[in-house]
Formats: sequence, C-alpha cells, structure tokens
Amino acid sequence: MSSITEFRAVAEQVRNWGRWGDDDEVGTLNLITPEKVRASAGLVRKGSVFPLGVEFGAKGPQGDYLFRPNPIHLMTVDGGDADHFVEHSRGWSANPVAEQIGQYFADNPFRFNDDMIIMPLQAATQWDALSHTYYDGLLYNGFPASAVTSQGATRCGIDKVIDKGITTRGVLLDVVAHRGDDVHLDPDRPVTPDELDEVADRQGVAVEQGDVVIVRTGWWDNFRRTGDRSAFTSGLSWRCAEWLHARRAAAVASDNVTVEVPMPEFDGVFLPFHLLCERDMGMMLGEYWDVTALAADCAGDGVYEFQLIAPPLAVVGAVGSPVNPIAIK
Repeated sequence: MSSITEFRAVAEQVRNWGRWGDDDEVGTLNLITPEKVRASAGLVRKGSVFPLGVEFGAKGPQGDYLFRPNPIHLMTVDGGDADHFVEHSRGWSANPVAEQIGQYFADNPFRFNDDMIIMPLQAATQWDALSHTYYDGLLYNGFPASAVTSQGATRCGIDKVIDKGITTRGVLLDVVAHRGDDVHLDPDRPVTPDELDEVADRQGVAVEQGDVVIVRTGWWDNFRRTGDRSAFTSGLSWRCAEWLHARRAAAVASDNVTVEVPMPEFDGVFLPFHLLCERDMGMMLGEYWDVTALAADCAGDGVYEFQLIAPPLAVVGAVGSPVNPIAIK
C-alpha cells in the first residue's frame, strides 16, 4: 500500500525544478525541440485528420463539480431582432447597444448575428496549466502559490506556453483495446506503468522524448452513450508519473475526467498524479479528449503515432484552456 511518505519520495525523484532554468514556466514542453517538430511532420502519410475535441455545450460533462458548470451560450444579436432594431432602436440613447445596432441595420441590407459564451476554461476538452495544482504552498519550479492572484496566474499561466505551439509526435496507448473491455475500463483497476509497457509493445510503438502520450480509457465513449457524467472509469495510477518522467514525455492526455484514476489509491493525497506531473515535473495534463475515431483508425492500420497539433488559447493568466487537438496521420 502506498503512503504519503512514498509519494514525497517519488516527487523528489521526478522533480524538474531548475532543469531548464530558475525562471522556466513551461516545464516538459521544453522537450519539444525544433527537430522534434520537423520529425512530427514526417508522420503525416495519409492526410487523415482527426479532431480530438468534444462539444462545448449544455450537455457537456460538467455539473458534478459545482464550481465548474457546463458552458452557457448566449446570442447577443440574432435575426429575430432585426426588424425591431430598424424600427425602434435608432435614436434610443438610453440603450446605446440597441441604438448602435439599429444604425448598422438602417437603410441598407446588411444584417449580422453575434454571440458569446460563459464557461469555465476547463469545461470540456482542455489543457491544465502548470499553475492549476500545487501543494506545500509552491507551484512548479518553486514559484509561490500566491503568484496566482485574483487577477490570474502571474507565473505558469497557460499563456506562457503559447510560444511552444505544442506541435509534436503524439502516441495513442489504447488500454481499452488491450484489456478487451467492451466500453470502458474497470474503475477498480488503475493503469499501471507495466501495463503501459504492455500496451506499447502490443501496438508496436515506443514513447520517445518530446512525445505527447494519449491514453484511451473509454470514459468519453461511455458518457456519449449514457450521458452519465458521474460514472467512474479507470485512469493512470499515480506511479505512471515515474514512467512518463523516465521516457521524457512532453505531456499526457486522456479521454477521461482526470487522466489519473479518480478513486484514491492511498490516504493522504487527493489526485497525486496531478501533483507529481504539474507541480513537480512541470508536465501539462489534457482531459476530455475524444480519441474514438483516432483509435479505430490506429487499430485499422496498426499505426499508433501521428502528428499532434494542440495549442491552447492565449488567455492571459489562465490556469487552464479549452483546446481542439488535431491528430494528423
């Protein structure tokens, strides 16, 4: 049985603080070199494109986390109001928005629709920034947790990784297919480092420096089929942080809620894999990635590597970002 003492020992082993300098805020993305980006382009052979992002909408996977609702989509201008704006809004100085739209629509055929969205930045397919989780009052690279203020993350925000672009080799590890499970993984069986090795060997693929590792658990398939966002499935054991560290992976993503197994593997630390990756290793986590079509194609041609393009939005000071990752084979 693991313990918090063992957790802290592993944290010391995988910690990358200072590895790329005392001011580094992008962590293991430093492992994506220009040579790695160029090599990833050579993986495109068929011209097949696989979007890995899920829908951002009212039927999304959020809701059980009360602090993180599903997106709210609102129209700010729509066709139903067009005649109203023309007839009544010009000269309505008490409502300058309506007045301005009325002026745009007056005496000409031009019309437009406009909308907005209100949502947590981690509502659906997303990246965790390195400022997302922490412990002992410290973020990645030893920056104080107080660097994340009411105005945003002054250190390790998602905007700090924009220059990296996150274009590299992606590797899919399909644990569902390996186990032969019908839909999704048994939540009582965490994915271990040894099992990741078995999956890679079975698929004939190896994880290399600078790769983004994507793990299929089947959670998103099950959610799309049942709509049950509270259903648990398996995920990575916290010990997989050592496995990723040893292979010098650039990032890790999954089709489930937390990447790691959501059920505690030992007392004393909640989501230990998050803490080891984000706070100690400086490795971003991607959650709610839809890999169904990609997994089917990989099973069909036996090729589990591809070019991955997955930049976040440049939201200044954000601790996470929506993303629509693209795998190209």
